[in-house]
Amino acid sequence: MSDTYTHGHHDSVLRSHRNRTVENSAAYLAPLLRPGLDLLDVGCGPGTITHDLAARVAPGRVRGIDIVEAPLVEARAAGDGVEFAVDDVYGLADPDDSYDVVHAHQVLQHLSDPVAALREMRRVARPGGVVAARDADYAAFTWFPHDDRLDAWLALYRGVAHGNRAEPDAGRRLLSWARAAGFTEITPSASVWCYATPETRAWWGGLWAERILSSSIAGQAVERGLATRADLEDMSAGWRAWAANDDGWFLLPHGEILARA
Repeated sequence: MSDTYTHGHHDSVLRSHRNRTVENSAAYLAPLLRPGLDLLDVGCGPGTITHDLAARVAPGRVRGIDIVEAPLVEARAAGDGVEFAVDDVYGLADPDDSYDVVHAHQVLQHLSDPVAALREMRRVARPGGVVAARDADYAAFTWFPHDDRLDAWLALYRGVAHGNRAEPDAGRRLLSWARAAGFTEITPSASVWCYATPETRAWWGGLWAERILSSSIAGQAVERGLATRADLEDMSAGWRAWAANDDGWFLLPHGEILARA
């Protein structure tokens, strides 16, 4: 099955991925991690979370996969023994019952068939193992102060994602998708990222000010007639204005599941 990764792998995207750790992106899974577990990280990108997970389950085997080679070059640079490979979540190369933990962060929202992906993740999880997934919920994003340019940005992003047969409001759907994939024991939860300090506003606002102009999102939006270059410039300026505002506050909620067959 061929899917389009809405964000692409521009540096403005990868800078966000490099900031992710178990503490800020997989805390709901952390209590289940212990030395000796074998773990698969689906959609690992540059591998920041993967390496953190590996440190917590060492000497267990850890494998990180992505749909393209580009981010894996960076992931392998750590040289800590983690295996990285290109693979397809709809048809993983691993045999049945290969892993104690199968983890996916911000992956299911980009897939045209997340239920099929969860079934495949379930296939490679061992009896008693866990499939862990965390995804954002774009429709639940909220910020202050109000800016029409950010409203336009959110509507555009959701339009591009839906055009890729993806679901940007995935967080609220994880429980439903896991049930449809055949899981019978599911622990749902939620957590948030909040950007409200000068440092975090500058980082988050700067990422999106660049991403809306230079990442794959921008190209898809213009090619499909969803926005003009001038529209994108306006949204970018809105992000920079928000980041510079001392009252600026942005909340990004996530749904989470720990699922067992």
